[in-house]
Amino acid sequence: MTSAPAPPPSSLNAARRERDLAALPDEVVDVLVVGLGATGAGAALDAASRGLSVAAIDAHDLAFGTSRWSSKLIHGGLRYLASGQVDVAHESAVERGVLMCRTAPHLVRALPFVLPLTPLVTRSQAVVSQAGLLAGDALRLAARTPRSVLPGPRRLSPVETLRLAPALRPYGLRGGLLSWDGQLADDARLVTAIARTAAARGARILTRCRAIELTGSGALVRDELTGREITVRARAVVNAAGVWAGGLVDGVRLRPSRGTHLVLSAESLRGLGAGMHVPIPGANSRFMLVIPQGDGRVYVGLTDEPADGPIPDVPEPTPGEIGFLLDILGSALDVPVRRSEVLGAFAGLRPLLDGGEGATADLSRRHAVLTSRDGVVTIVGGKLTTYRRMAQDAVDAAVAGRGLPAGPSRTASLPLVGAAPRGRLDALDAPRRLVQRYGTEAPLLAALGKDDPALMEPVVPGLPVLGVELAWGALHEGALDAADLLDRRTRIGLVAADRAAAVPAAEALLPRPAVH
Repeated sequence: MTSAPAPPPSSLNAARRERDLAALPDEVVDVLVVGLGATGAGAALDAASRGLSVAAIDAHDLAFGTSRWSSKLIHGGLRYLASGQVDVAHESAVERGVLMCRTAPHLVRALPFVLPLTPLVTRSQAVVSQAGLLAGDALRLAARTPRSVLPGPRRLSPVETLRLAPALRPYGLRGGLLSWDGQLADDARLVTAIARTAAARGARILTRCRAIELTGSGALVRDELTGREITVRARAVVNAAGVWAGGLVDGVRLRPSRGTHLVLSAESLRGLGAGMHVPIPGANSRFMLVIPQGDGRVYVGLTDEPADGPIPDVPEPTPGEIGFLLDILGSALDVPVRRSEVLGAFAGLRPLLDGGEGATADLSRRHAVLTSRDGVVTIVGGKLTTYRRMAQDAVDAAVAGRGLPAGPSRTASLPLVGAAPRGRLDALDAPRRLVQRYGTEAPLLAALGKDDPALMEPVVPGLPVLGVELAWGALHEGALDAADLLDRRTRIGLVAADRAAAVPAAEALLPRPAVH
């Protein structure tokens, strides 16, 4: 394992986990958070930043569940505006602005989107869509996000449209509608940054710790690495377990929906210069998203299907969903993408509140804070973009319900680890890829490469992920095994062949178990 300077206060690793876990039985923490996706990590940060003592646990890893299977977008809420959910749309736009301007400008950037006006889009539909984009720009204005951060929408000529999306079928193309939204460098990296920011404020961030029983005064917790069970005592408990929340607290009724994405090579789409909204025939205000990732990959999604039955740890895309996405994509392309060109696919489950009958696509994305009879606060619903507000509302409920000595939330103005104004980020002496994913910590990763130049080489030939990223994940981001490094600290694992090739490098950079 490579050497490193003294770890920063935000550092998470196997040694810190062991110390924090050993101390828990002797304490009564102010807030216990169960679940370390975006909302759970956000609740840990919110509580810790108010001066409360916090323990946050997850049965698996940071961002193991829904938070790593998103479209990697920070939405402004346009879809919700179209369905009449004005409050949800406004909240989304506000939270997008918080992330892009204050808390995570290193992780969220503006991404242009083209809605191609193909023969399948009638002129009346085009007028409605253009009006919707203007309404979305009004949301941006209401959220006080400057146009320098998110430019305004406009109409494109056919030539301009094909320049941005050269794989489109030119025949019958009347041009396109250009809009802008926020794109995450990586959703799992956002969760890691939130958790580490909480750790810097004293929160105990404990992965591989499963809640066996949950009450309003704590939990019986099993260390999944050793099998040891401990009782964690807490003055308030927040259940942020996402789609698994109903299994921990009675009375929480969820109706999960599954969203599937394809992973394609950018070459399959002739070098896409913008994201695309491709209308889904027969569905009003629903679009398939085509999202370039900047690493030679493109994500295509997403479906919205009911996910009935037991909740799996890792949802699997179905052949029917993959075929559906390819069919919709092919309706707009000059040369359809063949199934053999699909490099990978992933699916995630959304923890939607049970709204009874009807399609899951029509269920509200509003979040809800529920308090059980014995005082467990459960946060459900919502979406990645609004994780911070969801966490704030959950902690507000816990503070009020238990009379904890804490002031109002501070997280709307609290930068995450690595965050800085754009000018400072641009001036950093580090590779651009590292700055976009690690912000002000990028020079520290580059310094690891000076100690061991081999770490500045790609982990897998043809991919941009560098060895220092795996080393940093093990040293400072709480990665405990190769899966943590390949599937969540980086996204190598989305393509099975890449993952297999990278496993030896990941295992070599993990700390060796202590010999007793």
